[in-house]
Amino acid sequence: MAITALDRTTNKVAPPFRADHVGSFLRPAYLIEARDLFKAGALDAAGLREVEDRAIAEVVKFQEDLGLRVVTDGEFRRAAFHTDFLKELDGVTVTNPIPKYEGPGAKPFAPPVMVITDQVRHGHDIEVDNFAYLASVSTQTPKMTIPSPTMLHFRGGREAINSEVYPDLDQFYADVAAAYRVELDRLGNAGCTYLQFDDTNLAYLCDPTHRAKAEQRGLDPNHLPREYARFINLAIANKPIDMVTGIHLCRGNFRSTWSAEGGYEPVAEALFNDLDIDSYFLEYDDPRSGDFAPLRFVPKNKTVVLGLVSTKLDALETRDDILRRIEEAAKFIAIEQLCLSPQCGFASTVEGNDIHVESQAAKLRLVMDVAREVWGEV
Repeated sequence: MAITALDRTTNKVAPPFRADHVGSFLRPAYLIEARDLFKAGALDAAGLREVEDRAIAEVVKFQEDLGLRVVTDGEFRRAAFHTDFLKELDGVTVTNPIPKYEGPGAKPFAPPVMVITDQVRHGHDIEVDNFAYLASVSTQTPKMTIPSPTMLHFRGGREAINSEVYPDLDQFYADVAAAYRVELDRLGNAGCTYLQFDDTNLAYLCDPTHRAKAEQRGLDPNHLPREYARFINLAIANKPIDMVTGIHLCRGNFRSTWSAEGGYEPVAEALFNDLDIDSYFLEYDDPRSGDFAPLRFVPKNKTVVLGLVSTKLDALETRDDILRRIEEAAKFIAIEQLCLSPQCGFASTVEGNDIHVESQAAKLRLVMDVAREVWGEV
């Protein structure tokens, strides 16, 4: 198959776009300093938000100047991609265990554990005002990123969910999903048409070591992919009709490290067929991600965004290597169903990955250049 022979008679008008990205960006030094001042009590919430607004306006301009059709707020209002959202749900408490190594590619890190101490409810809007600000400073399609609801279950398991509050886990799933449905409805009312869930758990279920750890916590790694698909489906059941949903599967991204490995085969059927998501952001930046064979399960009405460009390393991939990888993927899925992006965000936590600021632009330009060559558009 000749990649450059793709029929370009129609343009992709809805997200995900041919050149897309996962969402987070390296924080500027003045924003990190402001967060430290806020934590120390030397800056109030209003002052911090003013600094965040400035930084978000700048990162939006950065994305638009590159020519991207999708923009995010860089997750600049968060310390981590998931905790800042989840702790705002009623009944959720965030704890930090003793720092430890989480995998062969990890640095010492204290991964947060979500503990369910009371009934989970949506007590107030979480990202609505943040989305409204993002939309107000952008002329392109704003994408909101939020953690997958599975982040409240996998790491802690049954022990992290109060058995007196939830003797029946089905009620836990129902309450969490109901809280998400309210947030999605409010986001939709605010004009959000592009929403991405960030999920490490379905990716971890591809890793033999993490599957064994899940069994030690009393979980069934063979059943969990379908259980999690049902869980997420409950959360998006009443989403606005014009809201495109995506999910990003991450194997770990703390300061350029990783925590899991393994191809998508163990979760592929449930991921692509049971899960009612429109698009999938999949990490395919190195051999740890496996081959493209699992893409044979993707239905014709869904899109896969190939994460072929690493956000962990400064080294810039080559055009020829990316084209070759796209051609390999197209043996299992129609090329019209594919898009291109970096493999993850550039800063899943406030610390950011161990790369230079300039690398963000170089890698996104590469994604856009290849997208134009393959699909004739970004």
